[in-house]
Amino acid sequence: MSALPVSAPKAPTAKALTGYRPFWAKRFGPAPFLPMSRAEMEQLGWDSCDIIIVTGDAYVDHPSFGMAVIGRTLEAQGFRVGIIAQPDWNSADAFKALGKPNLFFGVAAGNMDSMINRYTADRKIRSDDAYTPGGEGGKRPDRATLVYTQRCQEAFKDVPIVIGGIEASLRRIAHYDYWQDKVRRSVLVDSKADLLVYGNAERAIVEIAHRLARREPIESLTDVRGTAFMRRDNDPSAEGWFELDSTEVDRPGRIDELISPYQEIKQETSCATAEAAAPDAPKPITIHKTGRIALPPRERTVVRLPDYEVVKSDPVLYAHANRVLHLETNPGNARALVQRHGDRDLWVNPPPIPLSTPEMDHVFDLPYARAPHPSYADEHGSHDGATKIPAWEMIRFSVNIMRGCFGGCTFCSITEHEGRIIQSRSEDSVIREIEEMRDKVKGFTGIVSDLGGPTANMYRIGCKSPEIEAACRKPSCVYPGICPNLNTSHDPLIKMYRRARALPGVKKILIGSGLRYDLAVQSPEYVKELVTHHVGGYLKIAPEHTESGPLSKMMKPGIGTYDRFKQMFEAASAAAGKKQYLIPYFIAAHPGTSDEDMMNLAVWLKKNGFRADQVQTFYPSPMATATAMYHSGRNPLKGISRDEARGEKVDIVRGERRRRLHKAFLRYHDANNWPLLREALKAMGRADLIGNGKHHLIPSYQPLTDGSYESARRKNSTGAKAAPAAPAKAAKPGTPRKGQVLTQHTGLPPRVTGSARSGVARPGKPGKR
Repeated sequence: MSALPVSAPKAPTAKALTGYRPFWAKRFGPAPFLPMSRAEMEQLGWDSCDIIIVTGDAYVDHPSFGMAVIGRTLEAQGFRVGIIAQPDWNSADAFKALGKPNLFFGVAAGNMDSMINRYTADRKIRSDDAYTPGGEGGKRPDRATLVYTQRCQEAFKDVPIVIGGIEASLRRIAHYDYWQDKVRRSVLVDSKADLLVYGNAERAIVEIAHRLARREPIESLTDVRGTAFMRRDNDPSAEGWFELDSTEVDRPGRIDELISPYQEIKQETSCATAEAAAPDAPKPITIHKTGRIALPPRERTVVRLPDYEVVKSDPVLYAHANRVLHLETNPGNARALVQRHGDRDLWVNPPPIPLSTPEMDHVFDLPYARAPHPSYADEHGSHDGATKIPAWEMIRFSVNIMRGCFGGCTFCSITEHEGRIIQSRSEDSVIREIEEMRDKVKGFTGIVSDLGGPTANMYRIGCKSPEIEAACRKPSCVYPGICPNLNTSHDPLIKMYRRARALPGVKKILIGSGLRYDLAVQSPEYVKELVTHHVGGYLKIAPEHTESGPLSKMMKPGIGTYDRFKQMFEAASAAAGKKQYLIPYFIAAHPGTSDEDMMNLAVWLKKNGFRADQVQTFYPSPMATATAMYHSGRNPLKGISRDEARGEKVDIVRGERRRRLHKAFLRYHDANNWPLLREALKAMGRADLIGNGKHHLIPSYQPLTDGSYESARRKNSTGAKAAPAAPAKAAKPGTPRKGQVLTQHTGLPPRVTGSARSGVARPGKPGKR
């Protein structure tokens, strides 16, 4: 039986960020820095904070740091906001530093998931933390959201707690945890917080703050988009919702016999009689006289995912749940999700409505100090010495022009957090920030390090039709090819570049964000503009691989697109009279990557003269599609089925040895990897790649090595005191002649540094020419 005709969905609307009546504390005005101590509160004339934000990052008052954006946005609404940054989590004392907040605690692990921040892809503890003064490691706990929430509850038991940030976003439902190699519960369940906010949280957190200020109980805030909360059975607030089983949205194969909500139900008794006979049976569906089924509106439909207790032990259903989650991420048509955890339901409301350009301008035009908090300064009042915060240095002279990404790369978490609809600032707002940075930020030399965001060139790019955008459920706008409904014009970005570099006091504007070269090739004028004026010797791009197998699991374009961009890049560089280099980045051990794929990539690298310095090994971040592949061995992109003949199984690179092998292929030039590579090549029947000629991948000889690797970055660096040159040693017979190579880190040929004479070999290494 056919369903009622469905009209094109209209994009939902939301109340503007500036549409709220300010809270009474607006009279205090903006603070130079949000206070981190009682003394600072007293200087501001505050007796208490309305909201306290607890964060795992050092407090930097800059729009690239989440605590600053949320804090300043709430301050603009009239609330008094305090910051507790990187507190000592061994007791609740540090969480009492600012007193009891009047409305709620806002808890976030920081700009990164705390486990990714602390551990490498090989599960080894990192020695540093880019978001800490001096780069010092160990300043935040593992699973910081859980620990901080517990300490806040110990400090003040009756204060509501709202968790957010990227850690909460990526763990909002039952998720595979790489570090424990198991499926964990939603972070909301484990933390026992009152509410979870996911994605860019300005819209949700402003609504929550105003409603709590009106004395609404936090338990009643069940209708805020971009939030998740817990419900018990028979909760009256759940009345009026139509529940749809996720296996009817995307069937993974027979699980139990389920009645489809779309099928006709023949009734031989009255509704009342049927319900009395079987109270737990599915409720009848209304049949109109036209013979068509009336479906409930999407905004009153909730999709039930398989229970946590089921997905934790069933990888097929875990992959299915992950696929359905990603199908429900478009704010224009997403439905609420529900997942059972024990005796309660986790409800996840649809994603937040993206910010409009005026709202983006409002957020980025707030009075940020654009500096770390003064408490981190050294004895000279500077942040450039031992207390330097590496992440701050990275973005100190950069400007964020947009949010979101419609690329849909399966290993990336940007889409899961920021969404795939691009939210762009106005050109005037970006220019104002550059001028403010030029005039106020200490150390500015006239060079803007980046105008970008999650990507360099998606500014003001989006769907040509709002109706099509609201109805679309594709995970990517550029894979397997660029959608014909996508507007790929780079004209607004070109115009901004030209206006920005014409500003007085601005010498050069570099582009440091990742470039979507498959979009760039659609605009030769953009490529020319970029290469001529905005490349500082090298440009980083990320083809990620050369082989179709792994690329299809990443949702990345083929290497042919890279070759096309490379031709355009080199032609534009030559026309500008510049020697510039492309630096491609690659991933080792991604799901769907065979040993032969990595071997072919290594051959391509050597043929094209690249030596990868900093190698990225696949890191299964929570909730990513590639992580679902890693855990389940199946491909959610093509649907999930228990029937292996229907679904697609994915080659998963597990185990330390195989992951080391894939990484070794990317570092084919490291002599420490040669024994492992020789063994693998022989087992693969490719011993022809072992030898001392130019066409060979690795040599047949083995130099003495100490087990370490000296990166090309270090070779190109001149120390403060150059060590005396080592005595020359004769090169071993068969040493391949050294040619000019490009390093992944710098993209530039090895340069003469004066620290070693040309032709002088280092101990245990072939001679350098």
